[in-house]
Amino acid sequence: MKNKIIIFISFLLLNIGALTSFFFVKNRQVPKEKPLPLLKYTFENLKNTDLPTSTIEFGEIKDETESYISRIFYFNVPERPGSTNTLKVSGLANIPKGTDNYPIIIMFRGYIPKETYKPGAGSQPSAKILAKNGFITLAPDFLGYGESASASATLFEDRFQTYTTALTLLNSLSSLKEIGADTTKIGIWGHSNGAQIALSALAMSGVNYPTVLWAPVSKPFPYSILFYTDETDDYGKALRKSLAIFEEDYDVELFSPANYYSWIKAPLQIHQGAADQEVLPFWTDELVETLKKDNIDVTYFEYPGADHNLLPNGWNNAVLREIEFFKEEL
Repeated sequence: MKNKIIIFISFLLLNIGALTSFFFVKNRQVPKEKPLPLLKYTFENLKNTDLPTSTIEFGEIKDETESYISRIFYFNVPERPGSTNTLKVSGLANIPKGTDNYPIIIMFRGYIPKETYKPGAGSQPSAKILAKNGFITLAPDFLGYGESASASATLFEDRFQTYTTALTLLNSLSSLKEIGADTTKIGIWGHSNGAQIALSALAMSGVNYPTVLWAPVSKPFPYSILFYTDETDDYGKALRKSLAIFEEDYDVELFSPANYYSWIKAPLQIHQGAADQEVLPFWTDELVETLKKDNIDVTYFEYPGADHNLLPNGWNNAVLREIEFFKEEL
């Protein structure tokens, strides 16, 4: 009898334990994984994302000369990779007069404060010369600039949206046939941070469009932005705070252009001022060395005494060389 009681109590305790475990597992709150929306912007993911095409439409004429017309253009970009919501981006185009099949040059300008920005700023001086020599030029304003929609309120998504804007524009050039463009002949031009956008777009897209870079920002991210924090009112305090939060969730190596230069397939022509204090000349020396190690076709010109804009003694030669380069390649 005593043994039966012990067996019964043991059985009861086992079942109580099992029921308690079942109830706990069934009703416990399983922590949800933290959403990481910016993973859509890694180089690997953007390389494998099919961004939509957009029709390029033209608006107000801003200037007209004997050889070309400057006018505003518009296209739409996805709000973020994979999104069906689109945002309007404006820009400035220069279109040669005539009916020939003109090559297209996409132009990415460097950083300019929003309060002083005007469409074409940072690229229009070169764009005018290219247009006079028979090239259609398109310089997007990017989100938050010109007549474009606002960029993301998230600091780093705002930055990464320049990539999706650049890639969408490169995908959308077929509609330019109506204005006499030869959409089989496409080149890219970039200055400073715009040259970094160009390098990134080339790596992500794999296109072989001949590309001219002036003083490219080429150091790894996020050093490539931290270097400039002395130019902000708070000396980078807000940026560093945002970056610390970003690095808690994301591996910055996945967003650093310098890790993906080997993907580039396009021939490059690079210009650097030896007196540049915004993009240090040794950065570009190292970039060219890296590109050559990856067997990328690159031609490099350095201009003694020239600053970030290749002034006072490099600008003319750089423009002549880029025109010759684009004519040979296109």
